[in-house]
Amino acid sequence: MRAKRFFLHRPKTLDEAIALKARHGDAATFHAGGTELLVALKAHVLRYEHVIDLKQIAPLKGVRLRDDGTISIGSLTSHDTIANDPIVRASLPGYAELSEHVANIRVRIAGTLGGVLCFAEPHADAPTMLCALDAWVVLRGPQGEREVPSRDFHLGEFATAREDDEILASIEIAPQSAGTRSAYRSFGHTERPAVGVAAVWSTDNPQRLGLWAGALSPRPVRLARAEEAAAGLAGDLPADQVWDRLRDAVAADAQAVEAHDDLHGGADYKRHLVSVLAERAIKACLP
Repeated sequence: MRAKRFFLHRPKTLDEAIALKARHGDAATFHAGGTELLVALKAHVLRYEHVIDLKQIAPLKGVRLRDDGTISIGSLTSHDTIANDPIVRASLPGYAELSEHVANIRVRIAGTLGGVLCFAEPHADAPTMLCALDAWVVLRGPQGEREVPSRDFHLGEFATAREDDEILASIEIAPQSAGTRSAYRSFGHTERPAVGVAAVWSTDNPQRLGLWAGALSPRPVRLARAEEAAAGLAGDLPADQVWDRLRDAVAADAQAVEAHDDLHGGADYKRHLVSVLAERAIKACLP
């Protein structure tokens, strides 16, 4: 099936793209990597008379290290670029590894981080890790610029905090200390994860665990009981004993997660996967 005809616009600046959207209103949409949007247009699930292609806007591409150590990822940066970027590989090896295994090579090369975040299909990898990393997104629109924490960006299935006339400009990740390690583990029967779990473990004083599960519910879910249990552990506890102290808290979190039966598996099966993948992600973070 072919997409219905539309006008393709290729602005060179953010201001030009925002002005085009204001001119055409609901008849227009922004286009990033296209791996999700073009499929929906061809299936006639979505219909737009104007598509505003953002790929000519240079500031939206690439990874930058800010003066304060914050890592800024342009929204049009592809998964493949993120996986191989020296800044990401040095500071966020867990996220680089995640990006290396997104879907397939075609999606990794064409698909963008901003595109997958804005489309908000639940069975995605990046949103879960970004929540665990306490990342935030920068949005640009007619009213100016605003920041939204990653954990508040996804509101539900195919729904985000981005207004229709806003462009996701960048994803920001705060500096990571030498005592912080991150890992992501997922499982699925297709190229999309059935369940994914991201862990960020900091041995700084106080030590901290960020643990989130995704893909099995409309938005990433914080495993708060496990995080609280980790905060109460002795800093010198041997690594082989850490999981034993967290096992029950993770199991309780997993049972509380909202999950549904679908083609990726049954709800109980997905909850079981949360515990299995959380164990693997946490152990990957431990020295």
